[in-house]
Amino acid sequence: MSLLNLFVAVDDFCQTLTQELPAYPPKGHRPGPKPRLAVSEVMTIIIYVHTSRYRDFKTYYTEYVQRHLRGEFPNLVSYSRFVELIPLALWPLCHYLKSRLGPVTGITFIDATPLPVCHNRRIGRHKVFDGLAARGKTSVGWFYGFKLHLVINDRGELLAFYLTPGNVDDRQPVPHLARRLFGKLFGDRGYISQPLANQLLQRNVHLITRLRKNMKNRLMLLMDKLLLRKRALIETVVDQLKNISQVAHTRHRSVDNFLVNLVAGLIAYTHQPKKPSLNLDHESLALLPASII
Repeated sequence: MSLLNLFVAVDDFCQTLTQELPAYPPKGHRPGPKPRLAVSEVMTIIIYVHTSRYRDFKTYYTEYVQRHLRGEFPNLVSYSRFVELIPLALWPLCHYLKSRLGPVTGITFIDATPLPVCHNRRIGRHKVFDGLAARGKTSVGWFYGFKLHLVINDRGELLAFYLTPGNVDDRQPVPHLARRLFGKLFGDRGYISQPLANQLLQRNVHLITRLRKNMKNRLMLLMDKLLLRKRALIETVVDQLKNISQVAHTRHRSVDNFLVNLVAGLIAYTHQPKKPSLNLDHESLALLPASII
């Protein structure tokens, strides 16, 4: 992703949001010097770190931004001052992420992934997310933190996202995530629920999952069975979000910075030129016979 292209996209968005964007910094902010950086510049710097090789923001800002991007950002501030500006970018970042969501194609995948905020041995001493994070369990063990619920289309584009404490059932936020969906929604066995399936079916969303071992077999369209095998697509997206965009780490010192890091990482993924995709031809899929196996 080009830094120039990213800044142009962010700045154009901020221009259209000018009438709704609150004062920067907003009212109620503690007195201090007026920011020299525009909100679009702050957003660009925050998003761009998720495309770099740096794994902590301080090193990225002091060793890369301040040394090599002075020409692109002539009004750069000190690192400590920039840290004070980060929470102020949360609101416009959230709106920008919503504008980056992809189109609904009728073939969607849903999954949830844990976002630990500390090592399990430090849960009793952890205070930053006290009252917000919770203990949860996945197939690989216990964690303390949050869950990120995602919905993508067959092109790997982000359609919806939702953040919950780690102890929330994966099925609970599904009605919210599926508000603008239609067609087929593929998930793992954690989404099995007849009441949920009936609720989604009333919205023209067909929830399709694998069966548990103790469940009776049922008829399934051939195309649905083939697409269900491709559910690993969303797991690939989650892997890229965690290992490339770095949306999950345990070094956060405030809730605002955690949210900014998460939203900026999702935005960086939406700007990724090549996303995991099934490369489906939807016109050809419509001509397939409705075979049942």
